[in-house]
Amino acid sequence: MVCRICWVSGRVQGVFYRGSAQRRAHELGISGYAYNLADGRVEVLVCGESSQVDTFIAWLWIGPAAASVTGVETAEHEPAERPSAFRIA
Repeated sequence: MVCRICWVSGRVQGVFYRGSAQRRAHELGISGYAYNLADGRVEVLVCGESSQVDTFIAWLWIGPAAASVTGVETAEHEPAERPSAFRIA
């Protein structure tokens, strides 16, 4: 089990990015969160099996049809408490 934190930039707010990320996370059976940052990026925490996390991060570069992703920064992350589901805020 691994956790990674990601910061997604581009046109990713107001285009159903977080909701689409939640749907994709549920399909893959991974947990975490996605929320909008004040600077226009979306922060995403993803926890799960390594291959599932890699698949999800590859999806972050695509996002929903209305999104235009220009960057995804990732870092290993060990949260104080692992989330049990994928939430959006």
